[in-house]
Amino acid sequence: MHELSVCQALITQVEQVAHQHQAGEVAQLIVQIGVLSGIEPELLQQAFTIARTTSPVTQQSELVIESLPIRVHCSRCDQESTATANRLLCGHCGAWQTRLVSGDELLLKSVELVTHEKSDNGS
Repeated sequence: MHELSVCQALITQVEQVAHQHQAGEVAQLIVQIGVLSGIEPELLQQAFTIARTTSPVTQQSELVIESLPIRVHCSRCDQESTATANRLLCGHCGAWQTRLVSGDELLLKSVELVTHEKSDNGS
């Protein structure tokens, strides 16, 4: 299950973000996964439940997964359209001369940090 190693890399990245912003915890992280990324969202969710326990910053974090559609650019009609995994055809003219624009990515979209502000009286 390579989703576990993906989660471990994701947690490392999130820890760096938390450290840069001096946050003690991460409440939520949102990732976007393209249909052609090779990542199974359900397996990623399960792996995250295990991987988040390895870091004090992410132990209580929630993982939100957003699915991204497949988009292609047609070199014949110069249009962009959505496509399906087994048919990367132009949605406008039906041509097969397309280039993948999106649908194979795994992106960290946002991180919701929890900061503990110090009061003015030093406590």
